[in-house]
Amino acid sequence: MREPSYIIALAGNPNVGKSTVFNALTHLHQHTGNWPGKTVAVARGAFSYRGEDYAVVDLPGTYSLFAESAEEEIARDFLCSGQADVTLVVADATCLERNLNLLLQILEKTHPVVLCVNLLDEAAHKGIALDLTALENALGIPVVGAAARDGEGLDALREALRQAVHAPLPPPPRALLPEDPEAAAALRMERAAELAALAARVPEDAHRWDRRLDRLLTSRRTGLLAMLALLGLVFWLTIAGANVPSQFLSEVLGGLQEPLRALLLRWGLPAEVCAALCDGVYQTVAWVVSVMLPPMAIFFPLFTLLEDAGYLPRVAFNLDRCFQWAGAHGRQSLTMCMGFGCNACGVMGCRIIDSPRERLIAILTNAFVPCNGRLPTLIAVLTIFFAFSSGSSLLTAALLLGAIVAAVGMTLLVSRLLSRTVLKGTPSSFALELPPYRRPRVGQVLVRSVLDRTLFVLARAVMVAAPAGLVIWLTANMTVGGASLLTHLADFLDPLGTLMGLDGMILLAFVLGFPANEIVIPILLMGYLSTGSLTDYQDLGQLRHLLLANGWTWQTALSAVIFTLFHFPCGTTCATIRKETGSFKWTLLAVALPTAVGVAACILLHLLLTPLR
Repeated sequence: MREPSYIIALAGNPNVGKSTVFNALTHLHQHTGNWPGKTVAVARGAFSYRGEDYAVVDLPGTYSLFAESAEEEIARDFLCSGQADVTLVVADATCLERNLNLLLQILEKTHPVVLCVNLLDEAAHKGIALDLTALENALGIPVVGAAARDGEGLDALREALRQAVHAPLPPPPRALLPEDPEAAAALRMERAAELAALAARVPEDAHRWDRRLDRLLTSRRTGLLAMLALLGLVFWLTIAGANVPSQFLSEVLGGLQEPLRALLLRWGLPAEVCAALCDGVYQTVAWVVSVMLPPMAIFFPLFTLLEDAGYLPRVAFNLDRCFQWAGAHGRQSLTMCMGFGCNACGVMGCRIIDSPRERLIAILTNAFVPCNGRLPTLIAVLTIFFAFSSGSSLLTAALLLGAIVAAVGMTLLVSRLLSRTVLKGTPSSFALELPPYRRPRVGQVLVRSVLDRTLFVLARAVMVAAPAGLVIWLTANMTVGGASLLTHLADFLDPLGTLMGLDGMILLAFVLGFPANEIVIPILLMGYLSTGSLTDYQDLGQLRHLLLANGWTWQTALSAVIFTLFHFPCGTTCATIRKETGSFKWTLLAVALPTAVGVAACILLHLLLTPLR
């Protein structure tokens, strides 16, 4: 890209469509999640207009230039640095008053400024009438209306930016403000209210449907129940929809294994090397893809639809008191939800938490919620031992939801323990905006969830699973004293496994599944059947028969469910924790905490249930 002629600073409150404007101008597909604090770093892009190149710096969403968070510091420092040739402020047409308060602060710091009143389509839907000409005259700066999601108003916006850098209007007179910060803030709010009243006529029932939905989704009586119902629906759709494509992928990828072996043999590779590559590396990768891809391709779009519709901030609102009780940050509920898809993504999402102490609590406890990789094991065990006779995916989804609730409860308990011991402190306050409900953009959601999340997470899992497959194959095929190394390791772990209500081979499957949780069951079957390579199963009936033949009971299954919920995070998550914290100490603690909880819970359960056998 050529050196840009001009630099545009893009500023605004959270949830005004600022990142959507950025994407529309630069044609870059930055994630545009509909929750506060989503953008926590400076993003850059560029576009050309009338033969000139413009660089766009997308600043983090902020409510004020009086920095109280990392996001506000980034926005304030860049705006005050003088690096930008023009500042583009994006405002929400449905709630101008709050947005204009930030605009007035920016006008005190920099010039020229262009105001983009976005979301005109939503304002029209709510019956809000806008007079942007009156607003422009009152402010003394260019004001452009837009509906960036539909591409409306972008040409006029580009022209306004070009005019602002070539022939800027004279700077508007600055109001004389009192030296007292509180008095100055009160005057700004009064001026913002006057401007909003001048520019917008808002019907009394403009936000009627939002309020009605919030009475259902955020009230103390029904908010948590509605949240559980929606989460249960997501899990049921994931379970019911993933079976057929998983089986199809397994058959297709499995059918390529022998042709690959034949090809490698024709190239002159030794038979042992071919076996290691085909039965170790390829078979492991094929299993991860066939088991992991379909659930993710369903779960991530559904989760993104809830995000795009504006529901996820309501989750944070409903759970804020719970996390406050735990001594943690309310935004941890959002990072916890991200962990359902991928714990590594959830750990990276903890950047939206300003307090280092509370961010660390969120990182250390994110693995307490099961990620997408653990769901296949949970679903299989719950179905064949607790819902097999009914054959109902709905019952399995209900059982899985119960397990998820237990995981959330444990997350809160461990967060409270950390906040009272090694990470003592008082929970910080934060501003949580409940954005308006919006019709999800299904097409963009599908593309974004598949490209930005599903394929990204899958590629990372495959990179980890490939070398892990080789290690697993070696342990199953290297013999010591007439028995495989896999058998020796299982025998070594058997005393602890027995004490936990499991066995050594189950524990070993979890240990060798450290690179990718999806391969725990295949490793277990490989050990039970002594096949020397990962073993698939045709259906849940066959898996049930194999587990029962190796001594599994409903007590064993219950312990397996508990340890699947609470054990060390996968290799990718551990690497992410190390990167985010910069500390091996905190990474080891993040590994030790869920493992200790899982081991202790399984031992306690086994001791309680032993007299029942």
